[in-house]
Amino acid sequence: MPKGLIQGGGGKTRCWWCGDDPQYVRYHDEEWGRPVTDDVRLFEKICLEGFQAGLSWLTILRKRENFRRAFDGFDFHKICLYGEKDVQRLLEDVGIVRHRGKIEAVIHNARCAVEMEQAFGSMAAYFWAYAPKERLSVALAADIASETDVSKALSKDLKKRGWKFVGPTTVYAFMQAMGMVNDHLEGCYVCEDVSVLQKQVRARYSS
Repeated sequence: MPKGLIQGGGGKTRCWWCGDDPQYVRYHDEEWGRPVTDDVRLFEKICLEGFQAGLSWLTILRKRENFRRAFDGFDFHKICLYGEKDVQRLLEDVGIVRHRGKIEAVIHNARCAVEMEQAFGSMAAYFWAYAPKERLSVALAADIASETDVSKALSKDLKKRGWKFVGPTTVYAFMQAMGMVNDHLEGCYVCEDVSVLQKQVRARYSS
């Protein structure tokens, strides 16, 4: 078995990081890297990546339904109207990560998201413009970057537009998860399917 790959349920070869946790395996198989163009899901993910800072993604994944309930399904049109009462409500919610700075950043970023939608037609149109045209080979775990020139550029532009908790490492994790880059290892059974889907979406937003 090549380094960085594991063989799990159903004899399928997967990227090492999902291990054997059933929820994590489902996330790897069904979500991570598969292209997303829905604005609410894009907003949700970039917010959750901000909450992840200092924690593991599995911790956030296990709380994701709680986050969705607490933040109105991450509908940024609703969240942008939140006030101090909502901040206090969220700080008292034991089902989520109760960090005032991160909670306030979600509300602030929701307002930025509305502005982005107005400026570009959709958040998807904005974000997918940053999707690299070519896929870099990732044969080993060591080949996967934590940030790239593209994620640095996207981070810089988001900050210029007022977004918070969007450093280049956070942004790159967002790009990986939302399918703007395909960092499934060569040999992972999901890799080729993700590549095909990614090309289709990239073509849609580059035309």
